[in-house]
Amino acid sequence: MLTEKEKQIIRELQNGIPLVHRPFKILAQKLRTTEEELINKIKSLLDRGYIRRFGATVRHHDLGYPANAMVVWNVPDELAEEKGRIMAGFKEVSHCYQRPRRPGWPYNLFTVVHGRSREECVRAVKKISLATGIKKYRLLFSTIELKKSSMRYFE
Repeated sequence: MLTEKEKQIIRELQNGIPLVHRPFKILAQKLRTTEEELINKIKSLLDRGYIRRFGATVRHHDLGYPANAMVVWNVPDELAEEKGRIMAGFKEVSHCYQRPRRPGWPYNLFTVVHGRSREECVRAVKKISLATGIKKYRLLFSTIELKKSSMRYFE
């Protein structure tokens, strides 16, 4: 079970980590504890599985990358990990996942590619295809962003 203090920590963390030199010091002050104690509590929450990971949400539009596409790749299963690592190494790729194939859907690797234009995304995907030798893919361009938020707990 979580203590009330641990619930308070989770509430604060889900609001985002401040973009400062020592973010946990700022959060510790808000929680009326020390930076060291806060970090130890967060480590305990991680070790116990209450927090699985820390992640950053980058708002690519705000950074000057308004175009993005999910690219679905049909990669031989035995090459998926190798080719996925190559794809993930491209600076234009923010996400790279392997997923199971589904009936009527032959694609098993998914990347998200960002660019300043659709054409830039297309060029990046062609570079990825050339580097991996994977020729069977489709680009699915976003038309509207409907939601970008994280789960909220202990509201």
